[in-house]
Amino acid sequence: MASLNVGNLGEYLREQRRHAQLSLRQLADAAGVSNPYLSQIERGLRKPSADILQQLAKALRISAETLYVQAGMLDEREREELETRAVILADPSINERQKQVLLQIYDSFRKENAMDAEAGAEAAEAAGTGTGTGAGAGESPAESSDTPPPSQ
Repeated sequence: MASLNVGNLGEYLREQRRHAQLSLRQLADAAGVSNPYLSQIERGLRKPSADILQQLAKALRISAETLYVQAGMLDEREREELETRAVILADPSINERQKQVLLQIYDSFRKENAMDAEAGAEAAEAAGTGTGTGAGAGESPAESSDTPPPSQ
């Protein structure tokens, strides 16, 4: 888990609070936290728990995952995955079985893409280090260190 980035979190919370046109006291009341505690969070003096961040997100009507990313508790890709899953699970137009099947398909695509990306990275690394077969950059096949010189 990443370390908490409390300064940026506080600035982000203040910006969201102002965007929502809430005073510090109004947000504190809506989130169920004390006014001084919220002030300390905004100033970067306190590290709120995930539960407090969730309460603040609910009061600000933003996703808790967004605050987790700002706090360094969650990376961006994890947030996107969680939000995608939440949207699927919240969709009232499909039944529970369909939701589970859709999540399984989503997981299989993510797994396949991760394997493809890993294989591509390994291939690029092998090509970049000269461990592959064939000549390196600017070498003819006879000059490549991977092949012995032609016998005369």
